[in-house]
Amino acid sequence: MKRVLLCPNLNRDRDLALTLEVRDMLKKCGASTVVCPLFEEQCPLPPLEGVEVVPLESALESADMIIAFGGDGTILRAARAAASASVPVLGVNMGTMGFMAELEKEDIGLIPKAVCGEYAIDRRMMLDVELMRDGSVIYRDFALNDVVIAGMTKVIDLTLYGDGQEITHFSGDGVIVATPTGSTAYSMAAGGPIIEPSAENIIVTPICAHVLAAKAFVLEPERRVMVELGHVKANPAYLSVDGGVYLNLVSGDKVNVHKSSKKTLLVHLSDRSFYKKVSEKLGEKF
Repeated sequence: MKRVLLCPNLNRDRDLALTLEVRDMLKKCGASTVVCPLFEEQCPLPPLEGVEVVPLESALESADMIIAFGGDGTILRAARAAASASVPVLGVNMGTMGFMAELEKEDIGLIPKAVCGEYAIDRRMMLDVELMRDGSVIYRDFALNDVVIAGMTKVIDLTLYGDGQEITHFSGDGVIVATPTGSTAYSMAAGGPIIEPSAENIIVTPICAHVLAAKAFVLEPERRVMVELGHVKANPAYLSVDGGVYLNLVSGDKVNVHKSSKKTLLVHLSDRSFYKKVSEKLGEKF
């Protein structure tokens, strides 16, 4: 029997109408389900009779698949939790963009097909992140989308390295180090290129650099990137991984980023290509 974790964003599916509809659908085809709500700290789950509710992290070990109901932030949170356990994630869009989602709400009839094993896996590259201060690692994390180093309110001084060789030095609002999956997010908005998500590259995109020569770089996956916060413009700065909690940075801090051994496994079962998604989600609206 397949065990499926249903992960609704409680800000999007507050009454769990869609989540419970999918639960009933999967029950008919013999799958076992449990509800693992996300963002419950923002929107508490109302009491629901007959619904098994457990934290996502504690249910991963025995899971065969995660189905996330929400926008890109919801899918991202579920995917980050699932990466260490190598559990595939199927995203159902209930947000505004939903670029990472495989299905729209009207496509949920395809979900039993996925649970029966009729799907392909998209293996997405991830990044390991280390924050070093005074020669010691003080923070570790991993990213599916991007790593952002940016000034709080004013420009900051940054030097970027690849395998110890200087790539560029500039003052500006910051820099984004992204995966191909994250290339269609903040990196693209800052002028970076769109990379096919199945590719393996590291994209380094300066944010509002105060020098014409500071452009986006597309690096090979094995490159080890370091971002050093300089002393020339010692303004308050922060580090954020996949849009998470802001960590305060000080001059001299170094952020090391390199390809992770972890992979995000995303379920692919529709006939929509990446190019079609780009056109639908990012094309001009009239």
